[in-house]
Amino acid sequence: MGKRIIQQARGHGSGTYRVRRKAFKQKLKIPANFEGEGTLIKLINSGGHSAPIAKIVYENKSGGEKGVFYIPAFKGMFEGQKIIIGDKKVKEGNILKLKDLPIKTQVYNIESKPGDGGVFIRSAGSYGTVSRIVGKEVYVLMPSRKEKTFNQNCRAIVGVVAGSGRVDKVILKAGKKFHIKKVKGKQWPRTSAVKMNVIDHPFGSGRGKNPKSKVAKRNAPPGKRVGLLRPKRTGKRK
Repeated sequence: MGKRIIQQARGHGSGTYRVRRKAFKQKLKIPANFEGEGTLIKLINSGGHSAPIAKIVYENKSGGEKGVFYIPAFKGMFEGQKIIIGDKKVKEGNILKLKDLPIKTQVYNIESKPGDGGVFIRSAGSYGTVSRIVGKEVYVLMPSRKEKTFNQNCRAIVGVVAGSGRVDKVILKAGKKFHIKKVKGKQWPRTSAVKMNVIDHPFGSGRGKNPKSKVAKRNAPPGKRVGLLRPKRTGKRK
């Protein structure tokens, strides 16, 4: 009798493969429909995020709304620092609409649509660059070196995400790597599929080390849908 292969077990979400929620208790979002000043009160080392987290207390210009929000810290940030949300002053840490930013400004935590709090470019050491503005659309050069189009009213934080040197230090022990991955719900070490038993994976068994097919069939069930994604088309485009 067969048993669940690894990707089936991960999809089922047992305790072994479930993400540790405590590591992601801070929700990184810019408050919607808010303009005013915020003060950094604490820098948090979060195991679930590659960059340090900034805890910011804010107060509305009119003096009505108060609250706390979390964002990825920017390079050079310090406790007690003031940041401004909604102003047109271009300064590191300030949160502005893309239409108010000059060309070649470095930004991160960009909103996908106005008011969603920021979803793009949040990993340590990364940033995007405002490349051009065409009508009501703003083009940003992403860390992948590809341009992406955004609504001009989407907000972003000026600067570069902190923690760029995190990959410079060598991980000397396998145990340290294991715990880094475990806190984020990542599986490590990863066993190669061709080294497994035939019961555990479609690529398994010792009869030859070539996988049967690296491209799964389009209608393959979850237990057989392993390897590479099937391309939409192949061959030279005419």
